[in-house]
Amino acid sequence: MSNPRIGPRIGALVVGQSPRPEVEAVIRDLAGGPVDLDLRGCLDGLSRAEIDAIPPESDPDTLFTRLPNGDGVKISKRHVVAHGTAQLEALSAAGYDVTMVMCTGEFPDWLGKYPVLFPSRTLNAMVRGCLAEGGRLGVFTPLAEQCAKSRPRWREAGYDAEVVALSPNAGEAEIRAAAESLRAHRPELLVLDCMSYTRDTKRIVREVLGAPAILAVSSAVRTALELAG
Repeated sequence: MSNPRIGPRIGALVVGQSPRPEVEAVIRDLAGGPVDLDLRGCLDGLSRAEIDAIPPESDPDTLFTRLPNGDGVKISKRHVVAHGTAQLEALSAAGYDVTMVMCTGEFPDWLGKYPVLFPSRTLNAMVRGCLAEGGRLGVFTPLAEQCAKSRPRWREAGYDAEVVALSPNAGEAEIRAAAESLRAHRPELLVLDCMSYTRDTKRIVREVLGAPAILAVSSAVRTALELAG
């Protein structure tokens, strides 16, 4: 007699390194019960010196990640793909109920090649379901280098979008200041467009601006759990 299944089976790939206890905590909390989680990192096996030796080559090549020790670093998207493809292939072949890439960036090298969930797509879909075309959108993204790409992306999607840089490692005063910078825009909906933002960050920006907010990590995890269940 086979053993009974216990909870959803989820594969997750972060763009930096594992373990990511704060990400695992969100997944397990939202699952509300046992979950079989295999979380790996694109840059697993690299030393900190090796990570520092592959900086972004341009603004479009720039990603933010939080390392296991809590440090926030800029990394090269090209190198993430180069190092992470084997990990993604292994997770995709492992037979999990759902496998997800834990980044809201776009990965054309992976899209359509692997049966995985991309948070950029689930986040876009949730915004479309919550805000009418032409609505005022306030977006937080980790790095100033990413604003130039994020702003036209959301505006081309049909929203009156304003984007501000906010490090996911920012303290409360910096979070409140970033939110205040969006006040004149009067956003109807807020988007925390990085998997490293926390529920505390979401709470603070909601308090400052009085608008509902979508947290990328919980948006993606809820979708994954729906698919896995």
